[in-house]
Amino acid sequence: MKINLGQFRRFEKQIILKNIGLAGQKRIFAANVLIIGLGGLGCPLLTYLVSSGVGKIGIVDFDKVEISNLNRQTLFNPGDVGKFKVDQAKKAINKINKKIKIISFKKKITFKNIKKILSSFDIICDGTDNYNSRYLINDYCVKNKKILISSAISKFDGQLMKFDFKKKGPCYRCFMPSPPDNENNCQTEGIFSPLAGIMGSLQANEVLKCILNTKNDLASRIVIFDSLNTEFRKSKIAINPKCINKC
Repeated sequence: MKINLGQFRRFEKQIILKNIGLAGQKRIFAANVLIIGLGGLGCPLLTYLVSSGVGKIGIVDFDKVEISNLNRQTLFNPGDVGKFKVDQAKKAINKINKKIKIISFKKKITFKNIKKILSSFDIICDGTDNYNSRYLINDYCVKNKKILISSAISKFDGQLMKFDFKKKGPCYRCFMPSPPDNENNCQTEGIFSPLAGIMGSLQANEVLKCILNTKNDLASRIVIFDSLNTEFRKSKIAINPKCINKC
C-alpha cells in the first residue's frame, strides 16, 4: 500500500510520530473496526477513528436520535431528531472523510444476527448500555478470538476495558459474572456530558494502540475515571475460575 501526497499531508502529524511513521499509518488505513452503539461513547469514538484514517468501520445502532441525546452525542444536531442514528452518523462522517468505508447496520445485536455482523471485523468496540448486549458481545468475541474494547459511563464515572481473546486471559464475565439488581445507564442515572467525550476518546485511543501493536496496551485491565475528582484508577482483571466461558 502506497501513501500518496494528499494522504501524507492529511495525516502528517501522525506520520511524524516515532511510534507511527509511514508503516503505522498504513496499518491504520488497513484496519477494520466495528462500533456497537452510537451514543455518547460511539460518537467521539467514531469521529477519532475516522479522523485517524481507519479504513473500514462498521456502525451498529437501531435507535433514532432524540432531543435528549444532543447534550453528549456530538455527531448529531437538532435537525437529526427522529432520524436513524446510523444514517445521520454516516452523513456526518462523510463530511470529515469520504474515503473511509462505513458499513452501517440498522439493527439491534441479537443471538441470531451477531455472527453475520461481527464476523468480518477484527476489533469490536462495545458502547452499549445494557448487560444483555454486553454479555452477548463478550461471549461471541471469546468464542471467535476477537479483540474487544468495552467502555461504559454513568453519572460522573466511566470504565474502559480491553480483552484480547487471541491470548489467554479474563473476559467481561470474569469482571461481572452476573448483572446487578439495578441496571445503571444514562437513561436512569443521568450522565455528565464531558465524561462521554473523554471515555469515547480513550476507547479510540486504545483501538489505535491495538492497531499499531504498541506494548503499553490495556489488555486484561480496567481503567476507572472519576470525572468529578479528575482521577484515574487502573487495576488488573483476574480470571474467574467459575466463568462460564472457561477463560
